[in-house]
Amino acid sequence: MRKILRILLLVAGIFFILFGLLFFLQGTGIFPYPRTSFMINERIWVLRGAILFILGLILLIIRWVLKRK
Repeated sequence: MRKILRILLLVAGIFFILFGLLFFLQGTGIFPYPRTSFMINERIWVLRGAILFILGLILLIIRWVLKRK
């Protein structure tokens, strides 16, 4: 059961980090693709991206702590 939990935490953590980066970069206008995206240069997406990124890091830290026990 613990092994399944660690795998789920890993997948969710990576997912959150990648999408957090995407949201953050589109919100700041650094990654303006696709050009029709509603997230480009919108400050709310910078905040949401940062939150997702931090949550992803927290999930990976929890996974690491579970691995050490």
